Amino acid sequence: MAGKKTWLVITVKSQLTLIIFWRKMSALRAFVCKCNLMKFVADLHLHSKYSRAVSQQMVLSKMAEWASFKGINVLGTGDFTHPFWFEQLKNELEEAGNGMYRLKAIGDKSVVSGQLSDVQQEVYFLLSCEVSSIYSQGGKGRRIHNLFFFPSMSAVEKFNNELLKRGANLRSDGRPIVGISSRDLVEIALGCDEHVLIIPAHIWTPWFSVFGSFSGFDSIEECFGDLAGNIYGIETGLSSDPAMNWRIGDLEGKTILSSSDAHSLAKMGREATVFEADEISYDSIYGAITRGPVSSFPPASAQSSFTSQPSQSSKPEALRAVGSPSRTATPRIAFTIEFHPEEGKYHFTGHRDCNYSQGSEISKTKGTTCPVCSRPLTVGVMDRVEELAKNQVSSIKYQVSANGVRWVYPDGSGRPPYVSSFKVRFKRYRTVYFPKSS
Repeated sequence: MAGKKTWLVITVKSQLTLIIFWRKMSALRAFVCKCNLMKFVADLHLHSKYSRAVSQQMVLSKMAEWASFKGINVLGTGDFTHPFWFEQLKNELEEAGNGMYRLKAIGDKSVVSGQLSDVQQEVYFLLSCEVSSIYSQGGKGRRIHNLFFFPSMSAVEKFNNELLKRGANLRSDGRPIVGISSRDLVEIALGCDEHVLIIPAHIWTPWFSVFGSFSGFDSIEECFGDLAGNIYGIETGLSSDPAMNWRIGDLEGKTILSSSDAHSLAKMGREATVFEADEISYDSIYGAITRGPVSSFPPASAQSSFTSQPSQSSKPEALRAVGSPSRTATPRIAFTIEFHPEEGKYHFTGHRDCNYSQGSEISKTKGTTCPVCSRPLTVGVMDRVEELAKNQVSSIKYQVSANGVRWVYPDGSGRPPYVSSFKVRFKRYRTVYFPKSS
């Protein structure tokens, strides 16, 4: 019972945190809209009500309403492999042009499942899904999650049929489990549409990711083999931020994306990617991701307003701390919106049942054996990054605006910056991340 009470407190705190987050992000959303070039906010990884442990409120009409409220311009549909959800996508969405979809409308109202939905701004949908691959490779069991994005319903239908031919049970879950390797999934997807986007999901999650400590690989090439060149970007996941990924040599040419992986409406947009382009389209998103990391702002070293430590500014202009937008070399990633990784479920190494967690400094000196039960600990994201890191980010620049938005930029690297809206204060190795089970 104590465990349930703990999670109840955490849940209430999380909802309040999200409300504060989006109120503080209002100025950031205004900044996105006022730039000369179009900037749009995209949350490309979330799930429908047909996935396990997902709210029944995760339907297209509600998703669009909440996205409009939060200032999100583009949502991934999620779960297009599930036959019931795919049927709803075909019935309730219409083509908006250039690979994007929107709710079918009558006048200024959207008709979804027989109900009228009030949407304050137009929200576009991108056809997306997450596939869980469980297979053996290199004498080791692998569990990898990958995201797939297609520009058309016909391509999605081909992809779903190819999975069915290989024995996949698409009805069991919105995020299907298949016995197909990541490399072979890429080959299948490319055969359905050469402009498919394949993004490894939450790449540091210990159990289900490309770099996971228990079932992952040490490089993109090791995972995807001869088709690794078709992997243009990665998703950070909630337990890591771009600064942690900047240290990984294998990711130097990869675009870094952030998404919410939302299972409920309130969690949508807790992480997101802001694109800069001439229009909201599949081609813009595809072009921004495939071109690699290119900052839309001048190098941080040229910005005298930056300091090596976070600073507080009373000027609203500090929101644009990374400089004035450039009108060249679009489309691209402008910046990402980040959840604090310390709040992520898998950031620290630990044991949930033993109510124990530890940071990388302790792991280096005392190892990864649980002091409570003497079994191996679940190696968290922070320790796994330390294991694979080849680069040291020499200088990271910060600036905090009067609205509480903190910009983080790697000095001189040319990578896009990222923002987090408020500073979380926490006890360094607190046990809240690994509460006792009831």
